[in-house]
Amino acid sequence: QVRLQESGGGLVKDGAYLSLSCAASELTIAIYDDYTMGWFSQAPEKEREFVGAASWSGRSGGRTYLSDSLKGRFTLAADYAKREVFLQMNSLNPEDTAVYYCAARRSATTSTVALEYDYWGQGTQVTVSS
Repeated sequence: QVRLQESGGGLVKDGAYLSLSCAASELTIAIYDDYTMGWFSQAPEKEREFVGAASWSGRSGGRTYLSDSLKGRFTLAADYAKREVFLQMNSLNPEDTAVYYCAARRSATTSTVALEYDYWGQGTQVTVSS
């Protein structure tokens, strides 16, 4: 059974930073199997929004993607062998307050659409106070 374990998150002040991590278990059978692990955020009464993702292809290796609106403040990295993805969030502001979800799919094709991910973590709360 696929399991996504998120860690990090918490309550910080405007301008602070946080790091999130997500580890997947049972996501792939062989080490070279394709997969994508991504992050989505969901603020109260809003839909889930794509934050970024790391994709692994057994043929071409790994690539990371980050929402254009977050470039410059957020960075995403991955340990492809361990099936782990990391989200570094800098210069946080109250608008970043949301539950951040780790998601995964067994495909190297990155998607920004939440419905195209098959597996989800429970989410971790990020709250930025002004």
